[in-house]
Amino acid sequence: MERIVIENLTEKPIIIETGEYAKLADASVVVRQGDTAVLVTTVMGKLIEDALDFVPLSVDYREQASAWGKIPGGFIKREGRPTDREILVSRMIDRSLRPLFPEGFFNEVVVTAITLSADEKYDPDVLSLIGAGTALHISSIPFDGPLAALRICKVGENFLINPTYEERQKAELELIVSCSPQDIVMVEGGGKEIEEEVLLQALYLALEKCQILIKAQEILKQKVGKSKLDIPMIELPENLKSYLEIVGISKIKEALQIFNKKERKQSLEEIFKELVNTFQESFPESFYYYYYKKLISKLLREKLFLEGKRLDGRGPKDIREIKIEVHPFERPHGSAIFTRGQTQVFATVTLGSQEGAQMVETIFEGETFKRFMLHYNFPPFCAGEAKPWGPPRRREIGHGALAERALEPLIPSEDEFPYIIRIVANVLESHGSTSMATVCAGSLALFDAGVPIKKHVAGIAMGLVKEKDKYLILTDILGDEDQLGDMDFKIAGTENGITSVQMDLKIKGLPKEIMKEALLQAKEARRFILEKMYSAIPEPKKELSPYAPKIEIITIPEDKAFTIIGPGGKTVREIREKTNTVIWVLEGGKVSITGQTKEAIEAAKKIIYGLVGEIEIGKVYEGKITRIEPYGIFVEIFPGKIGLLHISKMENPPKDLRSVYQIGDTIKVKVIEIDELGRPKFSSVFSEEKNVFRTPLL
Repeated sequence: MERIVIENLTEKPIIIETGEYAKLADASVVVRQGDTAVLVTTVMGKLIEDALDFVPLSVDYREQASAWGKIPGGFIKREGRPTDREILVSRMIDRSLRPLFPEGFFNEVVVTAITLSADEKYDPDVLSLIGAGTALHISSIPFDGPLAALRICKVGENFLINPTYEERQKAELELIVSCSPQDIVMVEGGGKEIEEEVLLQALYLALEKCQILIKAQEILKQKVGKSKLDIPMIELPENLKSYLEIVGISKIKEALQIFNKKERKQSLEEIFKELVNTFQESFPESFYYYYYKKLISKLLREKLFLEGKRLDGRGPKDIREIKIEVHPFERPHGSAIFTRGQTQVFATVTLGSQEGAQMVETIFEGETFKRFMLHYNFPPFCAGEAKPWGPPRRREIGHGALAERALEPLIPSEDEFPYIIRIVANVLESHGSTSMATVCAGSLALFDAGVPIKKHVAGIAMGLVKEKDKYLILTDILGDEDQLGDMDFKIAGTENGITSVQMDLKIKGLPKEIMKEALLQAKEARRFILEKMYSAIPEPKKELSPYAPKIEIITIPEDKAFTIIGPGGKTVREIREKTNTVIWVLEGGKVSITGQTKEAIEAAKKIIYGLVGEIEIGKVYEGKITRIEPYGIFVEIFPGKIGLLHISKMENPPKDLRSVYQIGDTIKVKVIEIDELGRPKFSSVFSEEKNVFRTPLL
């Protein structure tokens, strides 16, 4: 076994080991920090001939409860389908590795990361990313590594590298950054309205620190690295490539003049079919399509550099026409449709009680509840595809998480707004940057729902076309510009700073100058979009939708919580049934009451206050008459707390009590005594007494 210990990077050293486990894989490594350890393997398969328009890379990251010393929750006590977190980490690893495979390499590659051990301090996600880059670098699989990664957080004035979970809770900026020896390759993270300059500082400090990990990978490769396999790259004969260009160029150029996405796509597909039908060589169609896409990309780039015009006729910094509809439909608690060119997202906000919170179980946090959720849907019709709509795919989960992270810093605290908040974003039309349109639509819908967020949040996707020393940064990229360009850089935030960022590259890295220019160009675009959003709805509505539930949180003595819950939850169920409300007893003596009307909530409050109320001698209470006898009347001042108002303690008592009082009447009484059984005794409230304590009875 070979082992590399990296001690001069983080508080606890990062250790990379290889040669002991999973030796049938092409390469495997174990990466440790503290008591957290992950095993990462990589295996290469055969050439995938029917998928030559992308690298056939698969990444699976799996967290196992046993690594944390736990048994999985739920009825079936074993891990099932990947959790959202596992999918997000898998995507992050995939996006980091994909640009570093050599062009023309289309063999299947599978990367698997499994948590072996997990402590309460160090997250296995970044360790898995380090392991994936290391395993590919020392393997025989063609890969332009090394690739390193780390998490960087800003806490106060300091930047922390691979901080603990506890330190991360205090961070105003948290990023995961993947780096090659020269450049940044992938970025994922967010912050609390972070300035662009602070983000740049973090990114390039991460690039600097990643070199320590890269050096360690190089040392490990010198010791145990395998020679890279000489995999034949996909090549069409020169005569066919020439024919493709000669015959196709003029027609493709003409198709690229079509502004409408659907029409342009249809025209390009017809040109391709015509070209393939003229070829007599027995190559798979995917071979031709690979070079056809390269030709389209080449012509698109030439058009940009020569004319300064994009596929839809815009200049590099131009933003597509924006249309906003606020509250287009009545029943959702809040809704908005945000349209930018041929990208359109319909977002709704639903407000609910505590029982609507999403339970999330992770190996490092255990069971937690999310009170803010954003779910992103991408039905096939939005891209003009005739396909059935299945369950959420990895892309939908990833885009939803990105948009959720953008809005979350602005969500008010539970004390300020005691609702569970769910946004559902349905993409109605897709032509680039649907996740950023989701941020905009979600922010507008929150304002419409009356959620007291202080600012709008907008998002923009930036692209890049780079040829040697020439480059163009594109604002508000189309789907085609994402696929055929070199960068997809998504930035969301308020007028004051960035809340979410994600960057993917198709080239080997991005110099600092281009990164800075892209951030400043995005800031300008974000402010333009925010102006449109504030014009549509300048502030959150003052009142909630009449269809939204009413919620009030009251405080009771903490030691009285069980009194409300009752044995086996019996008491709280009875209150729910009597008042048609939803009641949750929370930590710290707080009780959440949800109902469709204020009257229902008041009724529940009366019962609860009655259950926890303490009777005090000398206080005046308002109670309900439950029984009338010749010698006095019995008055209930709290549920189950009944006392006697004797006739001798009344002011001007009538000869016949039933002639004045009826069962169910309310009456003010003063507590003059509490007997040995805890029963109160009352006197009448004389006319000069004031400051009546009104007991909360139904």
